[in-house]
Parts: sequence; C-alpha cells; structure tokens
Amino acid sequence: MRIGLVGVGRIGAFHAATLKGLPAVDQVVVADADPARAEVVAKELGVTSAPDVPALLASGLDGFVIAAATSAHADLIAAGVAAGVPTFCEKPVALDLAETERVLELVEASTVPVHIGFQRRFDAGYQAARAAVETGELGYVHHIRTNTNDAFPPHHEYIPNSGGFFRDCTVHDFDIIRYVTGREVVSVYATGANRGEAFFGEHGDVDSAAALLTLDDNTFVTVSGTRYNGAGHDVRMELHGSLGSIAVGLDEHTALRSAEPGVTFPGGQPHMTFMDRFQPAYVAELTAFTEVVAGTRAVPCTVRDARAAFRIADACELSRHENRIVTL
Repeated sequence: MRIGLVGVGRIGAFHAATLKGLPAVDQVVVADADPARAEVVAKELGVTSAPDVPALLASGLDGFVIAAATSAHADLIAAGVAAGVPTFCEKPVALDLAETERVLELVEASTVPVHIGFQRRFDAGYQAARAAVETGELGYVHHIRTNTNDAFPPHHEYIPNSGGFFRDCTVHDFDIIRYVTGREVVSVYATGANRGEAFFGEHGDVDSAAALLTLDDNTFVTVSGTRYNGAGHDVRMELHGSLGSIAVGLDEHTALRSAEPGVTFPGGQPHMTFMDRFQPAYVAELTAFTEVVAGTRAVPCTVRDARAAFRIADACELSRHENRIVTL
C-alpha cells in the first residue's frame, strides 16, 4: 500500500521510518509545511516527497498519516476525510473541545476511518493490565496511580501551542485509564506549578501537575507528571485491587532507584525519551493502522475516544484554575 505522511518533524520522521519498514507498506510519500524539509527527510529515508498536502492527497494514497503541528490537525483530518482516504492523526484532534466536537461530527457523518494516535494502547504492559482487569484477576480495583515524567522539557517555542500540561502530556494517562479499566471519569480535582523555566508560567502553563480522578465505579486514580525528571523518562501505571496489584512500566529501564540498602533493582539504563520507551508500541500502532487501511481491523482509537480524554484534560485545567472539584 501507498501511505502519505504530512509533518516531518521529530515524530513525523520517526513515523515515516517506521512505515517504510512495515511489510504492508510499499511506498511512503512525505510532505511538510516546509517543502525543502520534506525533500531532505525523504532523501535521508529513501522515500519520495510531495510539494504540499493537496498534491499528497491527489497522489493515489491508500492511507494518510498526520504528524503536523497540533494547530493543523483538525483541517488535515477534514482534508483526509474529504479525499476519502483512511486517516491516522497524532493526538490531539484539535487545540480545544469545540473544534474537537466539530471534527467528531464530520468524521462520524462519513464512512472514512480515522485512527487517533494514543500509542500506549499498543504497549504490551498496558494490554496485559487491561486483560488483568477484564478477567477479574485483580478483584475489584480500588486505586490506580499513573505518572508521566519527561526527562527534560520541550523547547520553549512548543509551549504556546501545546494546549497546556493536561491536554498535551497527561492526556495520555487519561486515555489509557479509560482503555485499561473500561470505566469513565466522573470528577477531577487538579493542581499544578511552574517550578522550572519561567516560560511555562509566561504562557499560563505548568511544568509539574497532579490530579485526583474518580471513576464511575468509585475507583480513585492519582495522576502526576513533570517536564523535569532528571532520572529519565518515566511512564508507569499501578493498579491495586482486592485480590492483587500490578504495575506497568516497572522493569530494568525504570527511571527510579531504591533507597533500601543492598537493593540493585532496577539496574538497567533508563529511557530518556518517549520514543525510546514506546518504540515497539509505535510500530504496533502503525501496523494496526495499515490493517485499518486494508479493511481488516476496526479503528482501535476513535475520534470519540480522543474527545473523551480531551474532556478530562479540559476538566483538569478548569479545576487547576478555579481550585475546585469539576464534575464531568
């Protein structure tokens, strides 16, 4: 199959290289807001480039992958749907909930499959946790803890259009909580602070945050995260149930050390970026998209799923600003 990709920044170039290596993909064509950059990346990867998105969509694509700036996602999804091309888009769907709703209406009024990129759904650990919940292995789950700790902050130019910490970073936690538990969030209480570089606060954002979520079965979930985790990139989930407890992301590469004398676990090299931590998941995610393109698999993460995670992030942002519990 022939897959087109728009946006050849860090994650876009990574996706293009991944797509090129998939058995189902015969050709990869890339485009970017900067055509010269698309040409450079195409040459480096040994793929072809298109001068712009209209030319890309008119080039006979079987699938369309969007890895462009968040501000362009909604219009690009609409373009893919208008062209009748199965579309994959990195999260989020849009920068705000109103635009997300508009895209949801557009997509659900069409027959074009649109897959939103929440790669944790394809991580083996999270899938095992989901299975443990579904089978009742843990009994009833009473508490969940999740964390998303980046080793270092993004460039300051990224922050103004990121949507803020909850919409950009912990939105992954919000999605995976729904995926693993099969439950919905009914209320949130969130807080945050700017303790690192001042540019976060200058744009109304925070670099460290925490939230308490209540699920519709009265499971309590604590979500925490930071842009400054010197030990490395650390993404984990703990599930504590009446019959047992398990952890996702607890292995030799966990960016954590024990304070107990004589304990050497974990002893491996910590991950430093999300692409290191989730490289197999990204491959599985794009493999799944090729199956969506081929018509052999239903969309594994829909715009409606993305809307649900975004609503939780929005509620957390409102809670942080107004210092109160927000009910969804």
